Formats: sequence, structure tokens, C-alpha cells
Amino acid sequence: MWYRRYVRFHGMRHPGEMGSAEVEAFLTHLAVNRGVVASTQNQALNALVFLYRVVLKREIEGVDALRAKQSRKLPVVLSAEETKKLLGVLTGEEAVVCKLLYGCGLRLMEGLRLRVKDVDFSGGKVEVRGGKGDKDRVLTMPKRLEGPLREQLERSRVFYEADRAAGVAGVWMPGAYDRKDSGAGESWPWHWVFAAADLSVDPRTGTRRRHHLHESRIGRALSRAAKQCGLEKKVTAHTLRHSFATHLVLRGVDLRSVQELLGHADIRTTEIYVQLARAMRGEIASPLDEL
Repeated sequence: MWYRRYVRFHGMRHPGEMGSAEVEAFLTHLAVNRGVVASTQNQALNALVFLYRVVLKREIEGVDALRAKQSRKLPVVLSAEETKKLLGVLTGEEAVVCKLLYGCGLRLMEGLRLRVKDVDFSGGKVEVRGGKGDKDRVLTMPKRLEGPLREQLERSRVFYEADRAAGVAGVWMPGAYDRKDSGAGESWPWHWVFAAADLSVDPRTGTRRRHHLHESRIGRALSRAAKQCGLEKKVTAHTLRHSFATHLVLRGVDLRSVQELLGHADIRTTEIYVQLARAMRGEIASPLDEL
């Protein structure tokens, strides 16, 4: 998409005839004339860097475009009562996933990509491997989830044994781990906690194997549950993560600990939950209430 928009902006010129100046002009156009946010402009830049570096075998340097303003929006947060209602109407694997997202403050893909070895019942913890920024972190396993997670592993084990009996290729492995340990993808510790019911073809290799649950399934389940509860908020998987953080701050957990639990690189990202918690506590009373 960005390739097409870039070429059309420059009058259908071939990218090979253009360079840093044209990339800079296009990015400035996006910020000034199209009013895109910073993340969209960065996405366009990354796409064009990929185009030149990987496709055209050229480097583009010195791009100094006018940067789009970084927006800071308040996240959607549920109250404790709303969260209880929402999680109460979810069923099946979707319920386990969503309770895990809220209970540990996980990003959606961090939850779906959990391997069997990442769930430590004896230690009472859940380990996130290769999270955002390729960072690992460890979280306390909610006691209420121990039973549902054990049941989930039993369901996943059925798929695992069926795959081994049928000679299905092992699960996808991160980085070059499959070359380091060729049999790891077929081992139980590396199997998905939330394994999909159907096999799929890996688009990168063409290999038919078992993947984890698709993220769209969780999104649809949350939308249905929110509607069923009568919530007038747009509820996504990330709403559960935002609610986790805000509820911790409401309970008095210090901001640095919340930052570590969420895996934020900058504590300023975490500070937004203090603002939300203060509003929900009603710490600063409105003068209207004193009239």
C-alpha cells in the first residue's frame, strides 16, 4: 500500500529513480497535508526503508521529514464490576485467554503465543518470552486460573498427540531455534498452550502445521460479551491489559512495579494509569459537588 501511495505521489516515477529527498517529501506530505499520526508516518517510513533496502538493494539515509505529532490518547478502562461481568459471560478457550490477559496484563499475542514450558504451576508463574522489544518477563499466575489452565493444557495435549501420530510437522519455532534443536518443534514443552483446532499452512515455508488460536477469535468473543453485558465501551483484548494496570494502581501498587509487569520501556508510558486511577478514585472532588 505504501509503495503505491509513494509512487502515485511522485507522478508514477519508478522508486529506483528516487531517493532520500523524495521519501522526505512524501513523509512531510503525510504529516502536513494528510494529518496522519506519528505511528502511521513511521509505518510508511519503515515500508519505504524495506523497499529500498531489500527490494532495490539501496540504503536511504538522511531523511529529515517534518514529523507527525505524537498523540496521547486515554485508553479504555473497565471498572472492576464491569470486568467481572465481562469475564463472567465468556466461555470456553476464549474465557481462559481473556482471564489470562486481565490476570497477568498480557498483550493479546503474548497470551496466544504461550508455550507449555512458559506455564509453571509449581512456581506459580507465567513467563513471557520474546515480548514487545524482544524482552522477557515473569508474572504471577492468578490462583483462579490454575484449574482452567490445567484443563486447557489437557485439550492442547490431545492435538499434540494427534499431530505426532499423524506425522504433522512441529510447531513454529522462534528465530533460528529450529536449526539449533531440530526436534524442539515436535516436543511437548514447545507446544502451544492455546493450540488451534485445525491445521494451517505456514505462509513463510509452505509447511502444514498447527498454529495457535487466531487473534480474531478473541476479538469477536469480547465484542459479543460486551454487547451481552450492555457495556457501552469499545472492548478489545488490550482493554483488559489497560484495566489490569489501572486496577493495580487503584490498589496502591507502586508505578515502577506496574511498569515491570507490563514490560514498558519508559515509565512515562505507565503514568497514564495514575491519571485514570485518580479519576476513578475521585481524589480531586469537583467544585460542583460542594455547591
